[in-house]
Amino acid sequence: MPALCRDCLSHWPDAPGPRCPVCRGRRLLSHPELFSLGIAHMDCDAFYASVEKRDDPSLRDKPVIVGGGRRGVVSTCCYIARIYGVRSAMPMFKALKLCPDAVIVKPRGAAYVEASRAIRAMMDDMTPAIEPLSLDEAFLDLTGTERLHGAPPALLLARLLKRMEDELGLSGSIGLSHNKFLAKLASELDKPRGFSVIGTAETLDMLAPMPVSRIWGVGQAAQSSLEKAGIRTFADLQRWDRKDLSHRFGSSGERLYHLCRGVDARRVTQDRRAKSISNETTFGEDTADRDLLDGHLWRLSEKVCDRAKAKGLAGRVVILKLKRANHKLVTRRVSLDHPTQIADRLYRAARSLLDQTDDPGPFRLIGVGISDLSEDKGGTEFGDLLDPDAAARARAERATDAIRGRFGDGAILKGRALR
Repeated sequence: MPALCRDCLSHWPDAPGPRCPVCRGRRLLSHPELFSLGIAHMDCDAFYASVEKRDDPSLRDKPVIVGGGRRGVVSTCCYIARIYGVRSAMPMFKALKLCPDAVIVKPRGAAYVEASRAIRAMMDDMTPAIEPLSLDEAFLDLTGTERLHGAPPALLLARLLKRMEDELGLSGSIGLSHNKFLAKLASELDKPRGFSVIGTAETLDMLAPMPVSRIWGVGQAAQSSLEKAGIRTFADLQRWDRKDLSHRFGSSGERLYHLCRGVDARRVTQDRRAKSISNETTFGEDTADRDLLDGHLWRLSEKVCDRAKAKGLAGRVVILKLKRANHKLVTRRVSLDHPTQIADRLYRAARSLLDQTDDPGPFRLIGVGISDLSEDKGGTEFGDLLDPDAAARARAERATDAIRGRFGDGAILKGRALR
């Protein structure tokens, strides 16, 4: 049975025993199809929290929660916090009840983007067939790369994880299989620092006992519908006829029929693009103060446009999102004449939407975003008959970006950002 050592990267056509004969490590990975599978899913381990612990060693042995204030939600948390029951998207007040000693860290988007780019560069060294799902996870198709690199995909993936730990101080988990659905499923089986394989021959037997909640896209509502039909595991689904599933669950039934058998024909696509870019903040106390809202509008506009610039994208539609104290959402949008990635342009459009909003508040949340995205081709510094200074402000913003890129984000601040 083929095997490799995840510590020293030695590999053999037959497993050598419980320990690596080269480094004496115990992290041996063996599987009959280990060196023949090529579709992988890489998922960083508690990414945001791991970046925070790497950059601040004093946090290493502490439960860390990355997120907003007491009124916000958990973006992510480290594995120590997860022992207490803390989970992503959990309301912060609930997380602090479960883990009162947790250290709360505000998200640092620029640091996460930088780490993500470094990981992506490592992936690019392996294959051009990369489909990012977020900053911290991606599908990779390594089929046919063995001749190029002189090593099977499994060894390349083990090298990737080792490089991430040695060079970036970050860990990840790999799922390796023969399609995307199974690769993602495998990556969740042995976190953190995991490497799991689901081979072709074992697919049905391995899936059978798993709960249907493991199916990508099956949330609480879908799970409840399935349970009403007596379906709790993959094995339950496998017993259903294809027509009956389609009749009971519509188009989702067809999808479930194939996935419960480990069938997924989707390819790893390189050009998966974001449909929108947005950012929002939840206030510690509800507010109707327009000056305070204005300051948040500017800061959010800068964050959104920083991300758009990093991705080389511009958006034509500007979206303003407000949430009242009773959680009622108020959403407004406007289409621009030209796509933009300029924070000044986004802020002014969003501020106009805020001024046109009849609802006086108070609000517990404000958010800004752009959609109808397209590739930025450098044409965002256009003139405007109604605002002749727009092009000059856009050029000034580009110059500011260059200064911040050299001297740090705090090198230049606008007065409205201090509100």
